[in-house]
Amino acid sequence: MMFNKNFEYYLSLRYEIVLKPEADGWSASIPELPGCIGAGDTIAEALEMLQDAKHSWMEASLLKDLPIPEPSNNYSDSHNG
Repeated sequence: MMFNKNFEYYLSLRYEIVLKPEADGWSASIPELPGCIGAGDTIAEALEMLQDAKHSWMEASLLKDLPIPEPSNNYSDSHNG
């Protein structure tokens, strides 16, 4: 992938994650990345699906040359997102 350096940079940023209990499990989302949502039977599954969604969201945005917002929180200097 030509955008690999930018892709890895954006994946390393730490975005706020919102977890919500649902009738059939959990949902997880990143509010700063519209439409970036994961769901699962457990919190761990929802977070794993969210990581997959984040990967796809950023890949699609970079391929389409769309802007990717950086986190507005104070955690963006750590690698664990």
